[in-house]
Amino acid sequence: MHRVWLFIKQYKFSLLVLAVILFLSFFKPPHTELDEITNFDKFVHFCMYGGFSAIIWLEYLHCHREDPSRGVMRNSGFTVNRVWLLIGALVLPIVLSGGIELAQEYLTTYRGGEWWDFASNSTGVLAASLCGYFFLKGRRRRGRGE
Repeated sequence: MHRVWLFIKQYKFSLLVLAVILFLSFFKPPHTELDEITNFDKFVHFCMYGGFSAIIWLEYLHCHREDPSRGVMRNSGFTVNRVWLLIGALVLPIVLSGGIELAQEYLTTYRGGEWWDFASNSTGVLAASLCGYFFLKGRRRRGRGE
């Protein structure tokens, strides 16, 4: 149980964004003037999932940094487990996105799953992960004095 609370504490913003995404994915949206803008919803999908992935990256990197105030070096610098970061910030949001699109199509009568929404979600995740990768690479390079 302690590990669950630790996870919630470390990833509170990621979990909050996940809750918002789930809510926005399954509520019945009102019609607005923004519906008239062609493919505006694809931009929203890109931003939601890109933001979700970016927050996962930031929280993960925050949890795996040096913490000299406590006299503890957690994972010394930015030594991260790339497999967990790849799964958590890249694979998980894309799989979640696909699951939500399928649930919208088959479990609701007022929403429909779309391949283009899934593509927009995945593109947002990929863009955020690329930014995170280059941030991490630059951080490590500066740490070595290069």
